[in-house]
Amino acid sequence: MTLLPLIDSFLLRAFRYRTRGFLRMEEAPGSVPPAPVGGNGYLYLHIPFCEVLCPFCSFHRVQHHHAQAQRYFHWLREEIRLYHRAGYRFSGAYFGGGTPTTEPAELVTTIALVRELFGVREISVETNPRDLRPEILDPLRAAGVTRLSVGVQSFDDALLKQMERYEKYGGSDEIQERIRAAAGLFPTLNVDLIFNQPHQSVASLERDLTILSGLGANQVSFYPLMTSPTASRRMAGSMGVPDNRRLREFFSTIGRRLQPEFIPTSAWCFTRRGHGSDEYIVDADYYVGVGSGAFSFLDGTLYTTTFSLETYAQRIAQGLTGITTRHRLSDGELMRYNLLMRMFGLRLDREWVLRRHGSRFFRKLWGELRTLEWLGAVNRDERGWQLTERGMYWLMLMMSAFFESVNGYRDAMRAHIRDEQPACDPLCLSVASRLSAARQ
Repeated sequence: MTLLPLIDSFLLRAFRYRTRGFLRMEEAPGSVPPAPVGGNGYLYLHIPFCEVLCPFCSFHRVQHHHAQAQRYFHWLREEIRLYHRAGYRFSGAYFGGGTPTTEPAELVTTIALVRELFGVREISVETNPRDLRPEILDPLRAAGVTRLSVGVQSFDDALLKQMERYEKYGGSDEIQERIRAAAGLFPTLNVDLIFNQPHQSVASLERDLTILSGLGANQVSFYPLMTSPTASRRMAGSMGVPDNRRLREFFSTIGRRLQPEFIPTSAWCFTRRGHGSDEYIVDADYYVGVGSGAFSFLDGTLYTTTFSLETYAQRIAQGLTGITTRHRLSDGELMRYNLLMRMFGLRLDREWVLRRHGSRFFRKLWGELRTLEWLGAVNRDERGWQLTERGMYWLMLMMSAFFESVNGYRDAMRAHIRDEQPACDPLCLSVASRLSAARQ
């Protein structure tokens, strides 16, 4: 056991070194990128509005105002139409945020447009516990939503108060009651929970797991607490600072308590009866992000849209997309990106690799694959490589490191819109300066 922290540190350092160029963005034209030929595409729609701006959250979000949100949804639908006219096709759509259900009528109208234009089979929507009400759930169900994801974060009232969620979204008893009432209304009801919160104990986590098993939800996404430099500073004054030395114990507790009732479908998503994970970054060949603060991955290029709601509206009115920056991954970066995403989804198939990259993949990433095998993170079989329970922990660490890098990029983008983001502080500006220098 004494070697495990050293291995954890080594793998994270190696991962960060190998992927350090992923987010070196440059300016991009706002025209629609060429539509991929073939493959499975997914549409991500970012709704940045929230009733409460939680101190730990690093996503692009702004305080909800009804009139502003209505205008935003109008331009969002215009951007969707741009991609349809350009020949894009998608099998599924994911409405994330923020909290998409802050404007339920606008959300339903947008879902209807997506279904009309693209005929999507899967529609996932994020929400909060207070929006689990018939007047919101019934229209979503009628609109064809197949997966509802509820941001709970914890069933511990003390932790909910520290996260500044208790007053707005309710305490544990109310949240449990609302989830039980929503169970069975959608093919997949997912509960988002966070582990490694600053004042979370193993006993509190165990209680969350016990509560979860009796709620009727058929999926849980158990995320490690992932922050940005700005969010970490906010948290220090309200929630405290997380201790990453506890990550392994928390993650082990989650896996032990959830299985076999819940089966892992990614390194941090568990589903009853293996129903499916809805991890579009794993399953899709490409994905398009529309809305302010969204990310896209197309033909080996990462794109980001503007974080300014005002700039977003102006660009769409001019017939452009929200895209402002991009990074074309090198051949090696693309291979490592695909290795990360596929392993995060628990399996790397040899035939998929050969179709996508050819045999050069195995020559280029021989060291990475052999290291994973030697550490017992993967088992090799005739089809490819299967992630082990030990490997799930390391992939969780790598994905959290990847997303924390994304969060740092979000900090830099928010620094350019201080008038729209009053929460951006001098630390945020410092991060922006460092990232700008790194890109040059």
